[in-house]
Amino acid sequence: MIKSMTGFGRGKYENEGRNYTVDIKSVNHKYTDISVRLPRFLNSEEDKIRKRISSAISRGKVDVLVTFENYSSKGTNIRINKDLAKDYIRELKSLAEETELKFNVDVIDISKFPEILKIEDEQDEELIGKELMFAVDDALNKFISMREVEGTRLIEDIESRIYSIQNKVNEITEYSSTLVKEYMEKLKQRVSELLEPGTVDENRLMQEIVIFSDKSSIEEELTRLKSHIAQFLELIKQSSPIGKKIDFLIQEINREVNTIGSKANCLEITNRVIEIKTEVENIREQIQNIE
Repeated sequence: MIKSMTGFGRGKYENEGRNYTVDIKSVNHKYTDISVRLPRFLNSEEDKIRKRISSAISRGKVDVLVTFENYSSKGTNIRINKDLAKDYIRELKSLAEETELKFNVDVIDISKFPEILKIEDEQDEELIGKELMFAVDDALNKFISMREVEGTRLIEDIESRIYSIQNKVNEITEYSSTLVKEYMEKLKQRVSELLEPGTVDENRLMQEIVIFSDKSSIEEELTRLKSHIAQFLELIKQSSPIGKKIDFLIQEINREVNTIGSKANCLEITNRVIEIKTEVENIREQIQNIE
């Protein structure tokens, strides 16, 4: 399935008070560019996340944000610096005796002194790494799903525009088939108006018609243009990635249309060329988001 390079997915996972949230979003880019932000103690998981995402996409600038909250007591140890606490008590007693103040400090007061209580967070990094991947996979699935939906919408719009271009090319083909004949009739009429009857050089007249025919012929361009359109329609039926290929084809289509516009000496063809170029520009903008 064809995918857009624009997408977003949020994945979550919870277990025993450990909460994981992973946001994945992307915009269009010529290549694959993945940026991952996650808590420092999970830096070892960055490469795994990159590989998971890069295996699922071929192009796009991707930003990944990992949030971790631990409300579990598992892996958390509270330690009391008893030696330091005893030193606080001894010095406070000494101060009370010297100043003849009442010594009424309790254990709660002591625990509030600096460096008495220490919370040591010993995270099970292996366990957390495994659990994190559940949230990553959840986010990645939603992310890919959104890219597919957006890609389908883009292709539907592009396809309708290509068919519109195809219809206008067929109209140009019809007009081009009568160009030489119309020019011949106009030229003969003009010459007959300017010259005396019987003085028209038929050989010279035919030479002018041949020159005009060579200059204004767009048959080759129309043939290539129809071939490009057929390839384009066939290509968008395939799966991603096709963005670079259809970008190349739309450039070739635009080139042939420009040549037709510069060669065809016909108002009807010129009008169709302008309409086609408008559609081509719209398609070109849409293609920038195709993977």
